[in-house]
Amino acid sequence: MSEAPKPGPASVEAAVKRCYSTWGESYYQDYYGPNAAYPPVHLPLVTSVVDQAAPGRLLDAGCGPASMLRHMVRPGRDVYGFDLTPEMVEEARRVMGDQGVPARRVWQGSVLDRRTFDCPSEPAIPYDAAVCVGVFPHLRAADEEQAIRNLHDCLRPGGMVLVEARNELFSLFTLNRYSHQLFLERLVPVDTLERQAGPESDALGGALRELEGMFRMDVPPVRKGKQDEPGYDEVVSRLHNPLVLTRQFERAGFVQVRTLFYHFHCLPPMIGSKVPNLFREQSLAMEGDPEDWRGHFMASAFVVVATRA
Repeated sequence: MSEAPKPGPASVEAAVKRCYSTWGESYYQDYYGPNAAYPPVHLPLVTSVVDQAAPGRLLDAGCGPASMLRHMVRPGRDVYGFDLTPEMVEEARRVMGDQGVPARRVWQGSVLDRRTFDCPSEPAIPYDAAVCVGVFPHLRAADEEQAIRNLHDCLRPGGMVLVEARNELFSLFTLNRYSHQLFLERLVPVDTLERQAGPESDALGGALRELEGMFRMDVPPVRKGKQDEPGYDEVVSRLHNPLVLTRQFERAGFVQVRTLFYHFHCLPPMIGSKVPNLFREQSLAMEGDPEDWRGHFMASAFVVVATRA
């Protein structure tokens, strides 16, 4: 029996657009507002790095409802943004319009299409900086190089990019279904072991089942959609190894590539829930050093900061 064909970029993007189609008006409050389940610790991290660079022209590639872009407006800075989802673009235009940003500077586009990095109604001038938050988890592995190349090419020489990703190495700390996926899909050569097991095939099967039993496979719960659209975990929603992703940026021609970690966890989440106040307080305290080496394992997300040579 032949394998079913894997979805191409167009079908992946269509599913992502459906996933976010009901979040245009609520996304910011859900994840950045005062009642968000967790403070948006990446917001001051990203804005502080951008402000230190003081770009005159800034692009938010995948801006959503201007969740971050609304916090990056500064005197003398021209800000631009595009997003894949029409409902997000509409909300971003409304929000940015209240800050005096023309609607034409927010448009619909894809990080996989270099042409959509340029504002449709203005001359194509390279940007001094670009941010890309919440996008890379929804890219197929086969499309990452194209997205990185487009980010590189939209910048002037010496321009800076900040790209957010979910940390795959955090799975070594969580002891849940993500850990199981990391062990059996990325670390343990299951296919090779099964081919070579010979008379130990049954014993190997038992060993792999025992390994599965070492993790809480019921957590975290799979995130569903609000209505009839697919939820976050029902579309492409990948994790990234920071050691691998930084090398991809270097191969694309970026220099001064570094990793800043955020959303630290002082305990594995399912254990931290036993002491919720202490867990939250001490986890937030760890946010003070985004270059803490423990972030490779104890932070659920990171930002790649790099410069176009």
